[in-house]
Amino acid sequence: MSSALVGCIVGAIVAGRTSDLLGRKKLLIGAAVLFIISAFGTGASNHFDVFILFRLIGGVGIGIASTISPIYIAEIAPAGKRGLFVSINQLTIVIGILAAQIVNMLIARPVPDLLSVPETLASWNVQWGWRMMFWAELVPAVLFFILIFLVPETPRFLAKVNQYDKAGHILLKIGGAQYANDALKQIRESLQEGSSKVSLKALMDKKVALVLWIGIVLAAFQQWCGINVIFNYAEEVFTAAGYSVNDMFINIVITGSVNLVFTIVAMGTVDKWGRRKLMLFGSGALALIYLVLGVFYFLGITGWGVLLIVVLAIAVYAMSLAPVTWVVLSEIFPNRIRGLAMSVATLALWTSSALLVLTFPFLNDAFGASGTFWIYGVICLAGFVFIYRILPETKGKSLEEIEKELDKKKGK
Repeated sequence: MSSALVGCIVGAIVAGRTSDLLGRKKLLIGAAVLFIISAFGTGASNHFDVFILFRLIGGVGIGIASTISPIYIAEIAPAGKRGLFVSINQLTIVIGILAAQIVNMLIARPVPDLLSVPETLASWNVQWGWRMMFWAELVPAVLFFILIFLVPETPRFLAKVNQYDKAGHILLKIGGAQYANDALKQIRESLQEGSSKVSLKALMDKKVALVLWIGIVLAAFQQWCGINVIFNYAEEVFTAAGYSVNDMFINIVITGSVNLVFTIVAMGTVDKWGRRKLMLFGSGALALIYLVLGVFYFLGITGWGVLLIVVLAIAVYAMSLAPVTWVVLSEIFPNRIRGLAMSVATLALWTSSALLVLTFPFLNDAFGASGTFWIYGVICLAGFVFIYRILPETKGKSLEEIEKELDKKKGK
């Protein structure tokens, strides 16, 4: 887990600036290649060091794809559909997670109780099962590699490199002549207002610093709201709730199914209710849920009660913070620095994810499951306050309109 997260951090670091130079599409092709290499190499590994290397490579691909995919979708989608389309990106991630959980459940063979260490090491799961689980990744990785060649480069990147004719042609296909003319005019104005060379120094400009700060905090909060502890440490969470090892796969598939259903719900609400309302709902509801979950653990309540609370937490997260954070991050950064700024925000997200994974065992040992989830509840409450005070609504606005609104908020 940690090696893949380190790769995610590296991928996020290189993705933004590189995509501003080479384009969004080329970076996504590169990510697909890394996925294929990682899936094959990890499953074929016979030494731990080699296994870690290929996990790192896969993590780099995830870091690149998680940075560039929301940018690509936001830059090519009409304003009225942008929230839906970026949410579809989250939906496909959730479908992938659930598919992996189901495939792993089908590949894995039941573990008899009181199996000895030699018997465990000689079992099919240890000898071949885990390899088949990694090789199964080749199917979506190869499909992604093939299909990415069928999509165009984003019109905003093409305009940025002075290929306005190509940009206009793509916009024409998306929304017709009037839409193409209006969008191209807004893109020109946005790029002309910020025509200076993009560098890390540009992110320190006072006109950019506030929006970058918003992006970093939201990205970190999406991880530190605590829900990914349930996904990454499902065994520990459900063991504390009284479930056996053989129950784990079923419970994980249940939570994955709930994640999928409520991500679909988010697709129908993100452009109707708005980003800000959904994020306020998610952070506030999670704070209350973690309070109750902590009480359950504190009182020793186990079984279905804990599972239902966990499922409720996943449902809330799936329809709010999970997809909507990516929507907001893809919208709030100015055209001229979007790739680089998104890279910084995604770096913050994956760094926060790594810290979450690394700190949970220590928190769990020090405060128990109850205290740990109460801590995450306090973090969710702080996130609610931040969103309420700082985050503007971006629903239904073009990327250029959002940029102008944030400029006014900064007192340009």
